[in-house]
Amino acid sequence: MEVKKLTCIECPIGCDLEVTLENGKVLSVTGNSCPRGKLYAENEVVCPKRVVTSSVRAISGEMVSVKTDNPVPKSEIFEVMKKINAVNCKLPVKIGQVLLENISDGVNLVVTTNME
Repeated sequence: MEVKKLTCIECPIGCDLEVTLENGKVLSVTGNSCPRGKLYAENEVVCPKRVVTSSVRAISGEMVSVKTDNPVPKSEIFEVMKKINAVNCKLPVKIGQVLLENISDGVNLVVTTNME
């Protein structure tokens, strides 16, 4: 049996979580004050994921802030960044506009700021 300690990042409370694992499977999560903390802990120890934030260059030279619209597995972040670095766009762009579809298993790259 293995015990992992985490700090939840789902809300500002930052609960101290303890996850008990056996053979790579979650047996229990303690310390969470809400269901989001339990789900976060289960996902974090089995398959951690992150939203990727970055920027892409517009054809006119400006930098446009972007992010993935859903988390991607941490193991795929470098591959996702290679794809982001190859993207450029034409202004204007709007918040939520998809710049690249399916950057990782159904996850899209979206604009996070309006630019003219």
